Amino acid sequence: MSALFLAIPLTIFVLFVAPVWLWLHYTGRQRRGADLSSGDMQQLTQLSQDAQRMRERIQALEAILDAEHPGWRQP
Repeated sequence: MSALFLAIPLTIFVLFVAPVWLWLHYTGRQRRGADLSSGDMQQLTQLSQDAQRMRERIQALEAILDAEHPGWRQP
């Protein structure tokens, strides 16, 4: 008889409460992870600008190397 008192609430919890609880937990977690804060956006913008400057520098260096040593790209 005492096992029945434990089995019924446990069954109700596992079948109804736990799935809803997990669904709400992970849905909220996805929403929080998808939004970027203003600090994150500023950092992303700064990294993008740094990458663009680095790309321009590499192109300038490659142009100098092409002018001074035309075969530098071949092994």
